[in-house]
Amino acid sequence: MFFLFKLVGKVVSTIFTLLILVVGYIAIQVYNTGHNAVPTKSDVIVVMGAAQNNGHPTPVLAARIDEANALFKEGYAKHILSVGSNQKGDAWTEAQTTLRELRAHKIPSSVLDAVNLGKDTLSSTVAYTDAMKAKGYKSVIIVTDPYHCYRALSMAKDQGILATCSPVKTGPASVQNSNWHYIVRETGAYIAYKTVGRFGIHLTDQKKAI
Repeated sequence: MFFLFKLVGKVVSTIFTLLILVVGYIAIQVYNTGHNAVPTKSDVIVVMGAAQNNGHPTPVLAARIDEANALFKEGYAKHILSVGSNQKGDAWTEAQTTLRELRAHKIPSSVLDAVNLGKDTLSSTVAYTDAMKAKGYKSVIIVTDPYHCYRALSMAKDQGILATCSPVKTGPASVQNSNWHYIVRETGAYIAYKTVGRFGIHLTDQKKAI
């Protein structure tokens, strides 16, 4: 009996150690991707949605718009997709708000498209990758927060899209303004996506105004 308890204890200890190692590895990947992600020339730039206020971007969304504007003007892609739906009672979607701001940055309407769907990362990814496939786009630069890049890239690749990430360099979600809470949140969200998500259980990370 003692041997059995000892064996069970070793098994539990080994599993616990493996779990700690896996969580630690993912957290390191979230951190490293956020600090080292580099975009490559692609068919399209996608601006991941974030909260907006009556057609005006919150600071998080504004930083993503600025990054997409810079990428486009540096010649990284010839098209931009904005993605994101609206909250109940909102007159504007996140995608519409993004497009309006990009037009204000003198980007031609002819290269802009809004995907007015997506209330969280997964539903937004499915929405914009479907739109990409319909237009024949095969590669994307995802514009989002640094510590969001790892999960956003994984979801895009799972949809069969070649993806790189261009993390924002300003705003409240930039590396210099983020803290370990964001890394912890993204680590948990990635694990949920790769585990229970495989069984069709979708744990939303619906965006809040910042």
